[in-house]
Amino acid sequence: MTLSAVIPVYNEQESLTQLHTELSEVANAQRYELEVIFVDDGSTDQSWQRILELAQADPRVRGIRFRRNFGKAAALQAGFRAAAGEHVVTLDADLQDDPHEIPRFLAALDQGADVVSGWKKVRHDPLEKVLPSRAFNWLVSFMTGVQLHDHNCGFKCYRREVLDEVHLYGELHRFVPVLAAARGWVVSEIVVNHRARAFGKSKYGLRRYLKGFLDLLTVYFLTGFGRRPQHLLGTVGIISFLCGLGGLSYLGVYWILAQCFPEWKWQPLHQRPAVIYSMGALLFGGQLLSMGFLAELFTAYYGRHSEGYSIKACTPPRNSPHALGADPIKDPQP
Repeated sequence: MTLSAVIPVYNEQESLTQLHTELSEVANAQRYELEVIFVDDGSTDQSWQRILELAQADPRVRGIRFRRNFGKAAALQAGFRAAAGEHVVTLDADLQDDPHEIPRFLAALDQGADVVSGWKKVRHDPLEKVLPSRAFNWLVSFMTGVQLHDHNCGFKCYRREVLDEVHLYGELHRFVPVLAAARGWVVSEIVVNHRARAFGKSKYGLRRYLKGFLDLLTVYFLTGFGRRPQHLLGTVGIISFLCGLGGLSYLGVYWILAQCFPEWKWQPLHQRPAVIYSMGALLFGGQLLSMGFLAELFTAYYGRHSEGYSIKACTPPRNSPHALGADPIKDPQP
């Protein structure tokens, strides 16, 4: 079995040698044809020098160095493009992910899964990091329908074909299972051993949860309306437009009655807040409809070379000797 381990690295010089040692132990014990790809995401310590030393000592190690810090999603995408294995496992370089869990990931793939995500059921992290993470994971599962306990876990395993269809940008790395599930790939989860951080400090702060929520909205839009944006923008736009039109129609009738029956002491139209609300709803609805049409134009132009589907299997062509029902006498081969 060929296996590629893609590991983003950012200032983790103390842990790289031990991580390589543990990966080698697992590969030798299980007889994997291992490839280790370290992606240095603009480290300012001696991480790149350590990667060069490991690459010199072990031909299975490859290194990719960014000119500056581009983020974890960019590091993973660069590693995915360089990976040659039929299965790709991702893990962090801080030794909190246990490489000895890799055989269990591959066993889950053998059972029919296409993406296997780790679940750090027992976490060795500060409480201020654990509680927001649990709330975020619940929100992601609720909005996307992909029921995972730990979307944030960087310890995941993929079939090669999945990564050929899922493309990362920004900070969408934590949503790879969601993006894969949206294309019909089977996503599963296993409980993994989570270890306490031995070196350095966490690179994540509270800001990542705000960014994560904004990315969640992006993923929700991409997976649900990425190829039909007018279905979302147009629906909201029509509702807003009709509400505004209804309000203005009511006010128009009100004004006509006020002119016909002045003795009823009607309230002046310019003093009714409904005028402003109705005009705002009408304009907002028109803008959303216009944005929907523009989004459809962009989707039709830039999406014409990308497939909006994912093929799992197909029957052989009719002229193939393996085609179902083919008769070699009635259907001679050319």
